Amino acid sequence: MDGAGTHGAGTDDPGTEGRPGSARLVRRKTVLRAALAATAAIPVALAGGPALARTFAAGGTAPQLTPACDDGDDPTPEQMEGPYFKPRSPQRTSLLEPGMPGTRLTVTGYVFGRACRPLAGVLLDFWQADDNGAYDNTGYRLRGHQFTDSRGSFALTTIVPGLYPGRTRHLHVKLQAPGRPVLTTQLYFPNEPRNTTDTLFDPRLLMTVRDAGGGREAAFDFVLDVPQDPGPGPTPTPPGGTWAAGVTYRAGDRATYAGRGYLCLQPHTSQPGWEPPAVPALWRAE
Repeated sequence: MDGAGTHGAGTDDPGTEGRPGSARLVRRKTVLRAALAATAAIPVALAGGPALARTFAAGGTAPQLTPACDDGDDPTPEQMEGPYFKPRSPQRTSLLEPGMPGTRLTVTGYVFGRACRPLAGVLLDFWQADDNGAYDNTGYRLRGHQFTDSRGSFALTTIVPGLYPGRTRHLHVKLQAPGRPVLTTQLYFPNEPRNTTDTLFDPRLLMTVRDAGGGREAAFDFVLDVPQDPGPGPTPTPPGGTWAAGVTYRAGDRATYAGRGYLCLQPHTSQPGWEPPAVPALWRAE
């Protein structure tokens, strides 16, 4: 499982997330996710603050990166398809249309295999209700598919789905790695009142969600049942500054990286993959 036993933990849950200075255990896939983000442009939902899908669980200090993935990760749980899926959706990363009502939502994340290594070329097919809780069953409004890039990442721009009787807010998605079976599941929003009454709701499928710029940003990492040989995560080379791997930083410490200053938010021992721009849960740009 991810972070605190889920595949995504909502950052707008005041009980567990966003506490600078608290001691937390960082799971290996969190490190891999940060390292992946450091090697290329950071996805939109990660660029401005703590939006890591794989966040920190309570208890202990950060472990060293190990060759094997031993953080108890299971494949992302399956969920029912429901009555509104339509095949042959258009390939697109944005489901927005001119004049479409609703709160803008950006969802980003990665797709991993069983050894915590990212998967490229994975098909993700999304569909959802509109702002009024209705599905388009005649066309392809709020439906679309895309593929993960070479780093295993995806990004979807859409709106927050509306409510309809019997269900909480959710997104539908099908995923398929090349030559592998299809995973059908749903993604949920934290702190929704109907989460407690929806019989399909699964807390393991909660996204990390925060308000941003008049809209919402969400993150979620999928784990597919794809065998992989375990291997070390990426080790990007720092481009200069006072930040260095292997240093024990305390909350309030300052460091520079790539010509920019950063404030340490949580005590930790740095390591490759945790460069300040890649881990906004640990460092805040000044």
